[in-house]
Amino acid sequence: MHASETGLRARLVDVGVDLVAREGAQALTLREIARRAGVSHGAPRRYFPTHLELLSAIARRGFAELAVRAAAAVGDGTADPRAQLTALAHCYLRFALDNRGMYELMFRHDLLESGHLGLRDTSLPLFGRLVELVGRARPDADARLVAGALWANLHGIAQLWGWGSLQLATGADDFVPLLRSALDAHLGREDV
Repeated sequence: MHASETGLRARLVDVGVDLVAREGAQALTLREIARRAGVSHGAPRRYFPTHLELLSAIARRGFAELAVRAAAAVGDGTADPRAQLTALAHCYLRFALDNRGMYELMFRHDLLESGHLGLRDTSLPLFGRLVELVGRARPDADARLVAGALWANLHGIAQLWGWGSLQLATGADDFVPLLRSALDAHLGREDV
């Protein structure tokens, strides 16, 4: 691929990332991305033969950004596992709430199952880190299952908080108490 082709491919993904941030995942049509990139509506197909491949490339950017934030949140790994899990979970929820369109795109089943551009490989390392930390915090349990349940709980908090449902149901104005409750439910109450 020539530099100009690589540049256009990256520009199409950049436009998609910007579009999903501004207008949500539903705005990500090939035609709209091409229009905003200043190319013909057929141009994206030269680089992304299917719509799913372009969406996967955009979602990869989201996973990359989440991975950077998660690494920064967890730090050098010297804190106790519970503190690292708390930081990781908080980072995950903050990312989900601050980047709702991208978050929705990143967890679309059709993208994760398609395997385009290694998206599955991009999404699984964060889960692997969660499993590792849960295993250290709960050596008595099947870390993969507890991590899966915790992740599902975090995903549910992100979705329901984003919709305003949890605020209405709980009267909470901050998701942190819900996060603490989720961690307590899956890891046991923190020693005080």
